[in-house]
Amino acid sequence: MKLAILSDTHGLLRPEVLEHLKTADAILHGGDINKQSIVDQLRQYAPLYVVRGNNDKEWAEEIPHDLTVTLGGVTFYLVHNKKELPADLSGVDVVLFGHSHKYVQEEKDGLLWLNPGSCGPRRFHQEITMMTAEVSDGSIQVEKILIPHEVQ
Repeated sequence: MKLAILSDTHGLLRPEVLEHLKTADAILHGGDINKQSIVDQLRQYAPLYVVRGNNDKEWAEEIPHDLTVTLGGVTFYLVHNKKELPADLSGVDVVLFGHSHKYVQEEKDGLLWLNPGSCGPRRFHQEITMMTAEVSDGSIQVEKILIPHEVQ
């Protein structure tokens, strides 16, 4: 199963991101979507698992603050800001978060911590990134996707 993992789109789905969505079996989004039309567009490509970010206001009241989902035998816990994690993450294999716009892929305390960075408007002079992952039989292989952008 191929996953597209993104966060902090802030109202922008770049053409390079859309190319990766075309081959995804599921999409995980770590929040800060910024408008319903982005959610609708993402749902056209694959099943969408999404959490609400700090910039997702009244329009996003139906989107959960956090979400646990198992795909390909791998259990993901999604939350926008990792400072809002619960104390008990038992049964979770991967923690997926956003908010900082900084790419993170590290194993710590028996968990895989993933932040796909931001693939929306460029902010804070950060790279523009997302992830793809292959999950099957309880294992996950993650790939960083660096999206070319204009230098400002």
